[in-house]
Amino acid sequence: MVCPWCYIGHRRFARAAARYAGEVEVTYRPFELNPGAPAEGEPLLEALQRKFGGDVSQMTSRVTAVGAAEGLEFHFDRAVSASSFEAHRLIEVAARQGLGAEMTERLFAAHFTDGLNIADTGVLAKLAAEVGVSDTGEAGDEVREQLGRARELGITSVPFFLFEGEFGVSGAQPEETFLAALEEVAERTTR
Repeated sequence: MVCPWCYIGHRRFARAAARYAGEVEVTYRPFELNPGAPAEGEPLLEALQRKFGGDVSQMTSRVTAVGAAEGLEFHFDRAVSASSFEAHRLIEVAARQGLGAEMTERLFAAHFTDGLNIADTGVLAKLAAEVGVSDTGEAGDEVREQLGRARELGITSVPFFLFEGEFGVSGAQPEETFLAALEEVAERTTR
């Protein structure tokens, strides 16, 4: 939810899946870029400057341009760096209600476009209502288990796409690469 390349990769993969001739079932899994981030948050640009040192405008300008080519709006000057755990929990709840993709998309836009703190419980309640998700407050244990599974698999960066539990594609690849991966995985698993 706080990785701009995940937002770009999410959009590219969704378009590839829509073009794919077969059926695609997507399961969203959590990954915390900054597990120690506080819920109250801080301006994202300050957090990026501290992490990468100095001026990050060239980096954010590049991401903004790539995102714009995908139809996405990035406003790093508004974005808030905060814990993503509760947002991931909300996606898990939404997925159980058949709204995982919609909740994921709304959380990305809330963070990168609207500049909302996606760790704030009031913000999350509003976003859940917008998408039609009834937030039951559960799924925290499942998210913790999934975070542990990512560590066990050796996943250290995102975006990461895992097909059929064994074929991985790392990065916000072009749409054509995702489409080719879907086709290749289908070929390998139907033999």
